[in-house]
Amino acid sequence: MIGPNGEFRIFLYAGTCDMRRQIAGLVTMVREELGRDPQCGDMYVFRGRRGDQLKVLFYDKRGYCMLVKRLDEGTFPIVHAADGTAVEITLRDLASLLTNAELMSSVRATA
Repeated sequence: MIGPNGEFRIFLYAGTCDMRRQIAGLVTMVREELGRDPQCGDMYVFRGRRGDQLKVLFYDKRGYCMLVKRLDEGTFPIVHAADGTAVEITLRDLASLLTNAELMSSVRATA
């Protein structure tokens, strides 16, 4: 299976992200803007300004992985929280986002 192993949390970045950023740029955002360790095994989800693209970043003990999804039409749902923060979501929520459905459960903001 592709994805992190064991216990992990998923954080959806509440602001918009420059989708030209690659792994190094997203790692920097996780460290500097979220104040989190990108190598702890958690997943980080970033949404582009136009809303039609998501990037998912995680570290799998051997290196960084990045999943990119761009919609042919429509946008991903917007999460309302302060820019520079992250909202914790469930794996089910992530699966819903990737299929362009609305978030299924309540989310809680983290600093």
